[in-house]
Amino acid sequence: QVQLVESGGGLVQAGDSLRLSCAASGRTFSSYAMGWFRQAPGKEREFVSAISVEGTTTTTTYYTESVKGRFTISRDDVENTVYLQMTSLKPEDTAVYYCAARKLTVSLLTNWDYWGQGTQVTVSS
Repeated sequence: QVQLVESGGGLVQAGDSLRLSCAASGRTFSSYAMGWFRQAPGKEREFVSAISVEGTTTTTTYYTESVKGRFTISRDDVENTVYLQMTSLKPEDTAVYYCAARKLTVSLLTNWDYWGQGTQVTVSS
């Protein structure tokens, strides 16, 4: 069982930055791929970014096209935490952001094993 708790959301202006954090419980965090999804009002939950299980030399990161170059995902397997650094935020980034964990492999769909409760990000124009 993995429990995920997000933090770091808030109200910012367009062009600002935010860093979301997701703290995970459990001793097997390093064996889970970690991801961020978001859901805007009236829309389906969508993939934002993910990071693979740390390999022998590096991890692999994934981003949806609309956030490439603006968002950066990272993980700290000592602190059992995954981060999403968001820069140059736009009003269309406004959504509830969810952290997710999936055993071993990344999926760009919502078929992840565990989910956090979400944190609201609101970007004003």
